[in-house]
Amino acid sequence: MTDRRRARRKAAWRRRRLVLLLMSPWLVGFSVFFGYPLAMSVYLSFTHYDLLSSPRWIGFANYQYLFHTDQQIWPAVSNTLWMIGVAVPLQVLFAFGIALMVSRARSGVGIFRTIFYLPALAPPVAATLGFVYLLNPATGPVNVTLSHLGIQGPLWFQSPQWAKPSLVLLAVWGVGNTMIIFLAAIHDVPRHLYESAELDGAGPWQRLRWVTLPSISPIILFAVVLGVIQGLQYFTQAYVAANVASGQASQAGDLPANLGYPEGSTLFYPILLYQHGFRYFNMGYASAMAMLLLAVSFLVTLVIIVNSRRWVHYAGAAR
Repeated sequence: MTDRRRARRKAAWRRRRLVLLLMSPWLVGFSVFFGYPLAMSVYLSFTHYDLLSSPRWIGFANYQYLFHTDQQIWPAVSNTLWMIGVAVPLQVLFAFGIALMVSRARSGVGIFRTIFYLPALAPPVAATLGFVYLLNPATGPVNVTLSHLGIQGPLWFQSPQWAKPSLVLLAVWGVGNTMIIFLAAIHDVPRHLYESAELDGAGPWQRLRWVTLPSISPIILFAVVLGVIQGLQYFTQAYVAANVASGQASQAGDLPANLGYPEGSTLFYPILLYQHGFRYFNMGYASAMAMLLLAVSFLVTLVIIVNSRRWVHYAGAAR
């Protein structure tokens, strides 16, 4: 019995070593590119660190300043929440609507799918530059066309009231990735469910409400969670739009001087984090902001997933 146990233990240990060997590339990559930076960020959030001198331990001073002193935090949080609350629902609705229309097209499905997906391939910087040009209040094609129709166009990225809606238009324009996922989910809905609903006298709206939406509800959850996380990290488009619209696009090697233009309306939380870390070289405080962002992202995602049990339906799940 002792020899058998010893042999089983050796076999189990060999299996564990094989598993560890096969997982080692992922473990090394995770440790180097995620684990170590995360641990260092946690440590630096309790220090004063300016990238030039050694970190100096200051305890919770960065967090106290973050919650009680920094006057820019709450406007940045408000802008970020506005973007999530407006852009994410519109992106999901627009992507689902396009996918629904393409799925019902009788011909040219491939062409329509390609046309609606192409904006997702545009690099964020190039897409933002294009939108700033199109929405230029004086010479942009949009306002020029509106003026020919006798309509006074808004100032778009030059206006505090219209800067965030302009970014929402840009976000909605680039929903090709989500649209493709919705399209695949709609095509995956079992046909017999539609046929059964038709036999019961359900019209198009009832079939959409009671068949399509419940069947693709896991994909809706995925799109919402992904949109919220991306909204909490919203940076590139606002950064580029603010600098180009303000006429102060940075030259090679220069740092921008007007983040959040106009009047702080595009100052989102990640942009403020970048400003403290790479303009003011206050990396300790920026690390504290990053830790708060990580915690909020985790909690928001957890809340969404927990509450999704009420409206997400999984095929074959016990009721």
